Amino acid sequence: MIQTDKEISEEKIRQAFRQRDWHEIKSVNSWMIFKVMAEFVEGLEKMARIGPCVSIFGSARTKPDNPYYKTAEEIARKLVRHGYGVITGGGPGIMEAGNKGAFEQGGTSVGLNIQLPFEQFNNIYIDRDKLINFDYFFVRKVMFVKFSQGFIVMPGGLGTLDELFEAYTLIQTNKIGRFPIVLVGKSYWQGLIHWIEDVVLKQERNISPEDLDLINMVDTPEEAVQVIDDFYSKYLLAPNF
Repeated sequence: MIQTDKEISEEKIRQAFRQRDWHEIKSVNSWMIFKVMAEFVEGLEKMARIGPCVSIFGSARTKPDNPYYKTAEEIARKLVRHGYGVITGGGPGIMEAGNKGAFEQGGTSVGLNIQLPFEQFNNIYIDRDKLINFDYFFVRKVMFVKFSQGFIVMPGGLGTLDELFEAYTLIQTNKIGRFPIVLVGKSYWQGLIHWIEDVVLKQERNISPEDLDLINMVDTPEEAVQVIDDFYSKYLLAPNF
Protein backbone atom coordinates (compact mmCIF):
# COMPACT_ATOMS: atom_id res chain seq x y z
CA MET A 1 0.00 0.00 0.00
CA ILE A 2 1.34 3.42 -0.97
CA GLN A 3 1.60 5.82 1.97
CA THR A 4 0.30 9.37 1.71
CA ASP A 5 2.44 12.43 2.52
CA LYS A 6 0.63 12.78 5.84
CA GLU A 7 1.24 9.14 6.77
CA ILE A 8 4.95 9.41 5.90
CA SER A 9 5.25 12.60 7.97
CA GLU A 10 3.50 11.04 10.96
CA GLU A 11 5.73 7.98 10.76
CA LYS A 12 8.85 10.17 10.78
CA ILE A 13 7.54 12.03 13.84
CA ARG A 14 6.84 8.75 15.67
CA GLN A 15 10.33 7.48 14.82
CA ALA A 16 11.88 10.69 16.16
CA PHE A 17 10.29 10.12 19.59
CA ARG A 18 10.94 6.37 19.72
CA GLN A 19 13.32 5.29 22.48
CA ARG A 20 16.53 3.66 21.21
CA ASP A 21 19.33 1.92 23.06
CA TRP A 22 22.95 3.01 22.62
CA HIS A 23 23.81 0.12 20.29
CA GLU A 24 21.02 1.04 17.88
CA ILE A 25 21.89 4.75 17.96
CA LYS A 26 25.56 4.01 17.23
CA SER A 27 24.70 1.63 14.39
CA VAL A 28 22.26 4.03 12.69
CA ASN A 29 24.56 7.04 13.04
CA SER A 30 27.59 5.16 11.74
CA TRP A 31 25.68 4.01 8.66
CA MET A 32 24.46 7.55 8.01
CA ILE A 33 27.99 8.97 8.27
CA PHE A 34 29.32 6.52 5.69
CA LYS A 35 26.41 7.22 3.35
CA VAL A 36 26.95 10.98 3.60
CA MET A 37 30.66 10.49 2.95
CA ALA A 38 29.92 8.33 -0.10
CA GLU A 39 27.64 11.00 -1.56
CA PHE A 40 30.26 13.69 -1.01
CA VAL A 41 33.01 11.57 -2.59
CA GLU A 42 30.97 10.70 -5.68
CA GLY A 43 29.75 14.26 -6.10
CA LEU A 44 33.15 15.88 -5.69
CA GLU A 45 34.86 13.44 -8.05
CA LYS A 46 32.33 13.88 -10.83
CA MET A 47 31.79 17.61 -10.46
CA ALA A 48 35.49 18.51 -10.31
CA ARG A 49 35.83 17.83 -14.05
CA ILE A 50 32.81 19.67 -15.47
CA GLY A 51 34.30 23.11 -16.18
CA PRO A 52 32.50 26.46 -15.72
CA CYS A 53 28.77 25.91 -15.24
CA VAL A 54 25.66 27.87 -14.33
CA SER A 55 22.94 26.38 -12.14
CA ILE A 56 19.32 26.69 -13.23
CA PHE A 57 16.79 26.37 -10.40
CA GLY A 58 13.01 26.14 -10.77
CA SER A 59 9.86 24.16 -10.19
CA ALA A 60 9.58 20.44 -10.93
CA ARG A 61 5.88 21.01 -11.68
CA THR A 62 6.28 23.36 -14.65
CA LYS A 63 4.84 21.77 -17.81
CA PRO A 64 6.50 21.90 -21.26
CA ASP A 65 3.77 24.21 -22.59
CA ASN A 66 4.44 26.77 -19.85
CA PRO A 67 6.25 29.92 -21.07
CA TYR A 68 8.74 29.61 -18.20
CA TYR A 69 9.69 26.11 -19.40
CA LYS A 70 10.46 27.49 -22.84
CA THR A 71 12.38 30.41 -21.33
CA ALA A 72 14.55 28.07 -19.24
CA GLU A 73 15.21 25.93 -22.30
CA GLU A 74 16.32 28.96 -24.31
CA ILE A 75 18.50 30.25 -21.46
CA ALA A 76 20.28 26.90 -21.35
CA ARG A 77 20.84 26.95 -25.11
CA LYS A 78 22.31 30.43 -24.94
CA LEU A 79 24.52 29.54 -21.99
CA VAL A 80 25.98 26.63 -23.94
CA ARG A 81 26.52 28.80 -27.02
CA HIS A 82 28.36 31.28 -24.80
CA GLY A 83 30.63 28.55 -23.44
CA TYR A 84 29.00 27.51 -20.17
CA GLY A 85 27.67 24.19 -18.96
CA VAL A 86 24.34 23.82 -17.16
CA ILE A 87 23.61 22.26 -13.77
CA THR A 88 20.05 21.49 -12.65
CA GLY A 89 18.38 19.45 -9.95
CA GLY A 90 17.99 16.70 -12.53
CA GLY A 91 14.22 16.33 -12.30
CA PRO A 92 11.21 17.29 -14.43
CA GLY A 93 9.78 20.77 -15.06
CA ILE A 94 12.22 23.68 -15.20
CA MET A 95 15.07 21.29 -14.45
CA GLU A 96 14.21 19.22 -17.49
CA ALA A 97 14.00 22.38 -19.61
CA GLY A 98 17.49 23.44 -18.53
CA ASN A 99 19.01 20.05 -19.22
CA LYS A 100 17.14 19.77 -22.51
CA GLY A 101 18.40 23.09 -23.81
CA ALA A 102 21.99 22.28 -22.84
CA PHE A 103 21.87 18.72 -24.14
CA GLU A 104 20.32 19.56 -27.51
CA GLN A 105 22.83 22.38 -27.99
CA GLY A 106 25.67 19.91 -27.41
CA GLY A 107 26.88 21.35 -24.10
CA THR A 108 27.57 20.00 -20.63
CA SER A 109 24.30 18.92 -18.97
CA VAL A 110 24.58 18.00 -15.28
CA GLY A 111 21.77 16.64 -13.10
CA LEU A 112 21.94 16.56 -9.31
CA ASN A 113 18.92 14.42 -8.62
CA ILE A 114 17.32 14.09 -5.18
CA GLN A 115 15.48 10.93 -4.18
CA LEU A 116 11.92 11.86 -3.14
CA PRO A 117 8.92 9.59 -2.45
CA PHE A 118 6.64 10.88 -5.22
CA GLU A 119 7.68 13.96 -7.16
CA GLN A 120 11.28 13.63 -8.31
CA PHE A 121 12.70 11.46 -11.08
CA ASN A 122 15.64 12.25 -13.31
CA ASN A 123 14.97 13.57 -16.80
CA ILE A 124 16.44 12.08 -19.98
CA TYR A 125 18.51 15.08 -21.04
CA ILE A 126 21.36 14.67 -18.54
CA ASP A 127 24.77 13.54 -19.77
CA ARG A 128 25.09 9.89 -18.82
CA ASP A 129 28.29 10.45 -16.82
CA LYS A 130 26.95 13.58 -15.12
CA LEU A 131 23.86 12.27 -13.33
CA ILE A 132 24.36 12.08 -9.57
CA ASN A 133 21.66 10.83 -7.21
CA PHE A 134 21.44 12.10 -3.64
CA ASP A 135 19.48 11.14 -0.54
CA TYR A 136 20.57 14.19 1.42
CA PHE A 137 19.54 17.70 0.41
CA PHE A 138 22.48 19.30 2.20
CA VAL A 139 25.06 17.28 0.25
CA ARG A 140 23.31 18.14 -3.01
CA LYS A 141 23.29 21.86 -2.14
CA VAL A 142 27.04 21.80 -1.53
CA MET A 143 27.52 20.56 -5.10
CA PHE A 144 25.30 23.33 -6.48
CA VAL A 145 27.12 26.17 -4.79
CA LYS A 146 30.66 24.81 -4.98
CA PHE A 147 30.67 24.16 -8.71
CA SER A 148 28.44 26.95 -10.08
CA GLN A 149 29.71 30.24 -11.44
CA GLY A 150 26.23 31.73 -11.52
CA PHE A 151 22.65 30.99 -10.53
CA ILE A 152 19.60 31.35 -12.78
CA VAL A 153 16.44 31.15 -10.67
CA MET A 154 13.19 30.47 -12.50
CA PRO A 155 9.77 30.52 -10.79
CA GLY A 156 9.43 27.66 -8.35
CA GLY A 157 8.22 26.53 -4.96
CA LEU A 158 9.78 25.81 -1.58
CA GLY A 159 12.73 23.88 -3.01
CA THR A 160 13.58 26.71 -5.39
CA LEU A 161 13.34 29.27 -2.57
CA ASP A 162 15.62 27.08 -0.46
CA GLU A 163 18.22 26.94 -3.24
CA LEU A 164 17.92 30.69 -3.90
CA PHE A 165 18.45 31.70 -0.28
CA GLU A 166 21.25 29.17 0.19
CA ALA A 167 23.22 30.82 -2.62
CA TYR A 168 22.17 34.31 -1.48
CA THR A 169 23.33 33.67 2.09
CA LEU A 170 26.67 32.17 1.11
CA ILE A 171 27.44 35.08 -1.20
CA GLN A 172 26.27 37.68 1.35
CA THR A 173 28.51 36.14 4.04
CA ASN A 174 31.48 35.81 1.66
CA LYS A 175 31.55 32.03 2.02
CA ILE A 176 31.61 31.78 -1.78
CA GLY A 177 32.48 34.32 -4.48
CA ARG A 178 30.06 37.03 -5.49
CA PHE A 179 28.65 35.03 -8.37
CA PRO A 180 25.56 36.46 -10.08
CA ILE A 181 22.07 35.49 -8.97
CA VAL A 182 19.50 36.08 -11.70
CA LEU A 183 15.77 35.92 -10.97
CA VAL A 184 13.84 35.31 -14.19
CA GLY A 185 10.26 36.59 -14.30
CA LYS A 186 9.83 40.02 -12.71
CA SER A 187 6.09 39.57 -12.16
CA TYR A 188 6.79 36.37 -10.20
CA TRP A 189 9.67 37.63 -8.06
CA GLN A 190 9.01 41.34 -7.51
CA GLY A 191 6.71 40.73 -4.51
CA LEU A 192 9.48 38.84 -2.72
CA ILE A 193 12.08 41.49 -3.54
CA HIS A 194 9.75 44.28 -2.40
CA TRP A 195 9.23 42.47 0.91
CA ILE A 196 12.99 42.05 1.38
CA GLU A 197 13.51 45.74 0.65
CA ASP A 198 10.55 47.19 2.57
CA VAL A 199 10.38 44.89 5.59
CA VAL A 200 13.68 43.03 5.98
CA LEU A 201 15.85 46.05 5.09
CA LYS A 202 13.96 49.29 5.78
CA GLN A 203 11.58 48.26 8.55
CA GLU A 204 13.61 45.73 10.53
CA ARG A 205 17.15 46.53 9.28
CA ASN A 206 18.08 42.86 9.22
CA ILE A 207 20.25 43.21 6.10
CA SER A 208 22.43 45.93 4.57
CA PRO A 209 21.42 48.03 1.55
CA GLU A 210 24.24 46.53 -0.54
CA ASP A 211 22.78 43.05 -0.05
CA LEU A 212 20.05 43.99 -2.52
CA ASP A 213 22.74 44.48 -5.17
CA LEU A 214 23.43 40.73 -5.12
CA ILE A 215 20.14 40.02 -6.93
CA ASN A 216 19.35 40.72 -10.59
CA MET A 217 15.77 40.54 -11.95
CA VAL A 218 15.15 40.01 -15.66
CA ASP A 219 12.44 38.81 -18.01
CA THR A 220 14.17 37.42 -21.10
CA PRO A 221 16.79 34.76 -21.88
CA GLU A 222 18.98 37.42 -23.46
CA GLU A 223 18.97 39.52 -20.30
CA ALA A 224 19.66 36.50 -18.08
CA VAL A 225 22.69 35.35 -20.05
CA GLN A 226 23.95 38.93 -20.36
CA VAL A 227 24.21 39.17 -16.57
CA ILE A 228 26.39 36.04 -16.57
CA ASP A 229 28.53 37.35 -19.44
CA ASP A 230 28.98 40.72 -17.76
CA PHE A 231 30.21 39.00 -14.63
CA TYR A 232 32.82 37.03 -16.58
CA SER A 233 33.90 40.12 -18.51
CA LYS A 234 34.28 42.16 -15.32
CA TYR A 235 36.61 39.64 -13.76
CA LEU A 236 38.46 38.89 -17.02
CA LEU A 237 37.38 35.27 -16.90
CA ALA A 238 36.52 33.04 -19.81
CA PRO A 239 34.86 29.62 -19.90
CA ASN A 240 37.43 26.95 -20.75
CA PHE A 241 35.29 24.73 -22.96
